Amino acid sequence: MQKFIVESKDNGKKLNTLITSKYPKLNVNNLYKALRQKDIKINGKRTNQNVIVNFNDEIQIFISDDLLNGVNKNIQIPVVYEDDNIVVFNKPADMEVLGENSLTELMKKNYDYLEPCHRIDRNTTGVVIFAKNAESLSEIESIFKNQEIEKHYVACSYGIPKANATLNAYLFKESKKSIVYISKEPKKGSSKITTSYKLIDQNKEKNLSLLDVTLHTGKTHQIRAHLAFVGLPILGDGKYGSYEINKRFKVYKQLLCSYSLTFHVNESSFLSYLNNKVISLKSIPFKEYID
Repeated sequence: MQKFIVESKDNGKKLNTLITSKYPKLNVNNLYKALRQKDIKINGKRTNQNVIVNFNDEIQIFISDDLLNGVNKNIQIPVVYEDDNIVVFNKPADMEVLGENSLTELMKKNYDYLEPCHRIDRNTTGVVIFAKNAESLSEIESIFKNQEIEKHYVACSYGIPKANATLNAYLFKESKKSIVYISKEPKKGSSKITTSYKLIDQNKEKNLSLLDVTLHTGKTHQIRAHLAFVGLPILGDGKYGSYEINKRFKVYKQLLCSYSLTFHVNESSFLSYLNNKVISLKSIPFKEYID
């Protein structure tokens, strides 16, 4: 159990907003579960509502410290592919690639050498490549830089596109707010981005689509922001999506998955054996939302 007093700067905030700001690694689903079970007290009284808190309120949270800090001691990380040089894991949601209690920290215990070659968002699931030696790390990073890896994601979006498309736009990152903005025209400090998608499946009644998204330029939050910009927000995305839509479907984590990686490696590379190799998950995620 954790207990704290609401500070003056937090007066008038919603309970969920305050708790997630204090415990950023807390899985939002665990927070909603605690509310439903009345495992949160305000001034000694249990609540199951996302109420407004006031200065000097006492908040008690009956959630284990492990869950509050984003630690799941029993979590199993599937290995999608492994050889002498690299290993590819299927990262779960609510876990960073790097940092405290991260995928890297968790899996390093099992290897003499292990370093991530790229990252995906905390709440994006799916394949992440790790190097098992320094030479492979340098080579894979070079392969990414030269765009010799084709990255495919699967997204469940609200809205159904009329046709497959390749989207071009400009992305501006505002680091202080940890958010990006998309525009049709270039602006000072922006970067050009290209995102393609193909329709995998759809449910017209629910107005949901399952998209195969190809990332041609790997910018922060690119897929999430770009799809939202063209009217196809990812279901469960709390930053670029719609709160009302997410609430209607009761989905509170973004349905975005790094689904597959295809290598296009130069023959001179010592990793040339990976050329044309496709590393992907066994099944397409999120189909249950379309059915």
